[in-house]
Amino acid sequence: MVKSAYIHIPFCKSKCKYCSFISFPKLELKEQYLDALIKEIKYYYKGETLDTIYFGGGTPSLLTPEEFKTLLDLFNFKDETEITAELNPDGLTQDYLAKLKSKGFNRISLGGQTFNDNILQLIGRRHTSKQVEDAVKFAKNAGFDNISLDFIYGLPNQTTEMFASDLKHAISLGIQHISLYGLKIDEGCYFYTHMPENLPDEDIQADMYLKAIEILKDFEHYEISNFGNYSKHNLNYWNNNNYYGFGVSAHGYINDTRYSNSKNLEEYIKNPKIHYTKHTLTKQEQLEEEIFLGFRKINGINVHQINEKFNINFDKKYGKIIKKYSNFIKKTQKGYCFNTNGILISNTILCEFLQ
Repeated sequence: MVKSAYIHIPFCKSKCKYCSFISFPKLELKEQYLDALIKEIKYYYKGETLDTIYFGGGTPSLLTPEEFKTLLDLFNFKDETEITAELNPDGLTQDYLAKLKSKGFNRISLGGQTFNDNILQLIGRRHTSKQVEDAVKFAKNAGFDNISLDFIYGLPNQTTEMFASDLKHAISLGIQHISLYGLKIDEGCYFYTHMPENLPDEDIQADMYLKAIEILKDFEHYEISNFGNYSKHNLNYWNNNNYYGFGVSAHGYINDTRYSNSKNLEEYIKNPKIHYTKHTLTKQEQLEEEIFLGFRKINGINVHQINEKFNINFDKKYGKIIKKYSNFIKKTQKGYCFNTNGILISNTILCEFLQ
């Protein structure tokens, strides 16, 4: 049964220079987009009582509280359902956040990235460090007690000391969750064709990540990139459970089938009920995803559950890989997980599990 829904809000006032996500500076199409989004939700949603609802982007905070409420009213959920909105600190007000709280939101994720104003300007962010601080203060005053901040490490001109300062400042604000992402410059972003100078190399990025683990020792490190109060929505992904994906470019996973919507905004508005791609996973693909996603969790994979679910002997099937990387993978009571050094080369190790 599906218990989670992701809703993509694809609009941005301007594009950050490192961003290759699907977003558009076409706010004049917002009303048409929301109409299409409502049609898609009504067509596919089966009325389940959801445990998590997540609005991502883009910049979801370009919606009004009333527009959020119109979308939320399409779903069934409980008082304890985790309802998250990604918000850009640019332009957030006390009144706006108070209204979001009154509409049912109980978790917000702020795209801070860094508290260094020079770097914020360099990477094309619209907000200042002061606006991040104000957004946290406004959210707390509005009654939010589950506030997450995103940070990027490996930014142009950024040093390990600067990144450490960002994290210490974030802790001082009294937030409950921090997500960390190493800078990756992918095709489709401004930096891909205009490579910035003074980028920290992979070794420095690794030092930054290790420093973060040290600084965030009082936050629970529950997933490779995440510290603090569990994000129930993201854990649903890592536990390889079903979820709806609504909106342009959104992905979903239902009954062993992964699907995605069109990346073209006008095409989606015209045909919101059509899934652009659909792929039903083979048992082997399901197993590989179970392993790949499960190892992202700090407590790792449950071998007994995998053996039962896929009728295999995990240690026999993958024993050579476990032995090869014995300095990076440790045995747990329930299975295996990465140690800290294993996390640093996790992509290399996980590729070996893919046939």
